[in-house]
Amino acid sequence: MDKEQFSRIAKALADPRRFEILEAIACQDEMPCKNLVEGFPISQATISHHVKELATAGLIEVRREAQCCHYRPRPGVIAEYLEEAARRLGAEATAAAE
Repeated sequence: MDKEQFSRIAKALADPRRFEILEAIACQDEMPCKNLVEGFPISQATISHHVKELATAGLIEVRREAQCCHYRPRPGVIAEYLEEAARRLGAEATAAAE
Protein backbone atom coordinates (compact mmCIF):
# COMPACT_ATOMS: atom_id res chain seq x y z
CA MET A 1 0.00 0.00 0.00
CA ASP A 2 1.46 3.35 -0.98
CA LYS A 3 1.68 6.33 1.39
CA GLU A 4 -1.08 8.25 -0.40
CA GLN A 5 -3.68 5.50 -0.02
CA PHE A 6 -2.60 4.83 3.56
CA SER A 7 -3.12 8.52 4.38
CA ARG A 8 -6.51 8.63 2.61
CA ILE A 9 -7.71 5.65 4.61
CA ALA A 10 -6.38 7.05 7.90
CA LYS A 11 -8.12 10.36 7.21
CA ALA A 12 -11.38 8.61 6.28
CA LEU A 13 -11.33 6.50 9.45
CA ALA A 14 -10.45 9.44 11.70
CA ASP A 15 -14.02 10.74 11.57
CA PRO A 16 -16.09 8.84 14.19
CA ARG A 17 -19.34 9.03 12.20
CA ARG A 18 -17.60 7.77 9.06
CA PHE A 19 -16.14 4.89 11.04
CA GLU A 20 -19.66 4.03 12.27
CA ILE A 21 -20.93 4.07 8.70
CA LEU A 22 -18.14 1.74 7.61
CA GLU A 23 -18.97 -0.59 10.51
CA ALA A 24 -22.61 -0.68 9.42
CA ILE A 25 -21.66 -1.44 5.81
CA ALA A 26 -19.09 -4.07 6.84
CA CYS A 27 -21.73 -6.02 8.80
CA GLN A 28 -23.50 -6.94 5.56
CA ASP A 29 -22.55 -8.17 2.12
CA GLU A 30 -24.25 -5.13 0.64
CA MET A 31 -26.20 -2.23 2.10
CA PRO A 32 -28.58 0.10 0.25
CA CYS A 33 -28.21 3.81 0.90
CA LYS A 34 -31.78 3.88 2.20
CA ASN A 35 -30.75 1.68 5.16
CA LEU A 36 -27.89 4.01 6.04
CA VAL A 37 -30.14 7.05 5.91
CA GLU A 38 -32.68 5.31 8.15
CA GLY A 39 -29.99 4.09 10.55
CA PHE A 40 -28.22 7.37 11.28
CA PRO A 41 -29.57 10.65 12.65
CA ILE A 42 -27.97 12.71 9.89
CA SER A 43 -29.17 13.93 6.50
CA GLN A 44 -28.93 11.98 3.29
CA ALA A 45 -26.49 14.60 1.97
CA THR A 46 -24.18 14.04 4.95
CA ILE A 47 -24.38 10.26 4.48
CA SER A 48 -23.45 10.78 0.82
CA HIS A 49 -20.45 12.89 1.79
CA HIS A 50 -19.18 10.26 4.23
CA VAL A 51 -19.76 7.43 1.76
CA LYS A 52 -17.88 9.36 -0.93
CA GLU A 53 -14.87 9.69 1.39
CA LEU A 54 -14.98 5.96 2.21
CA ALA A 55 -15.19 5.09 -1.49
CA THR A 56 -12.36 7.48 -2.41
CA ALA A 57 -10.20 5.83 0.24
CA GLY A 58 -11.00 2.45 -1.33
CA LEU A 59 -12.74 1.06 1.75
CA ILE A 60 -16.08 0.43 0.03
CA GLU A 61 -17.47 -0.23 -3.45
CA VAL A 62 -20.50 1.60 -4.77
CA ARG A 63 -22.99 -0.11 -7.07
CA ARG A 64 -25.74 1.94 -8.66
CA GLU A 65 -29.11 0.46 -9.47
CA ALA A 66 -31.42 3.05 -11.02
CA GLN A 67 -31.43 5.90 -8.48
CA CYS A 68 -30.38 3.74 -5.54
CA CYS A 69 -26.81 3.11 -4.47
CA HIS A 70 -25.65 -0.06 -2.76
CA TYR A 71 -22.44 -0.24 -0.75
CA ARG A 72 -20.11 -3.17 -0.20
CA PRO A 73 -17.12 -3.36 2.09
CA ARG A 74 -13.71 -4.11 0.62
CA PRO A 75 -12.25 -6.42 3.30
CA GLY A 76 -9.01 -6.91 1.37
CA VAL A 77 -8.25 -3.17 1.44
CA ILE A 78 -9.18 -2.98 5.12
CA ALA A 79 -6.89 -5.93 5.94
CA GLU A 80 -4.05 -4.42 3.91
CA TYR A 81 -4.44 -1.12 5.76
CA LEU A 82 -4.33 -2.87 9.15
CA GLU A 83 -1.23 -4.83 8.15
CA GLU A 84 0.48 -1.65 6.95
CA ALA A 85 -0.46 0.21 10.14
CA ALA A 86 0.94 -2.64 12.25
CA ARG A 87 4.12 -2.67 10.16
CA ARG A 88 4.58 1.09 10.47
CA LEU A 89 3.83 1.17 14.17
CA GLY A 90 6.09 -1.82 14.79
CA ALA A 91 8.93 -0.13 12.91
CA GLU A 92 8.39 3.12 14.84
CA ALA A 93 8.22 1.30 18.20
CA THR A 94 11.46 -0.54 17.40
CA ALA A 95 13.19 2.71 16.40
CA ALA A 96 11.97 4.49 19.55
CA ALA A 97 13.23 1.67 21.77
CA GLU A 98 16.74 1.90 20.33
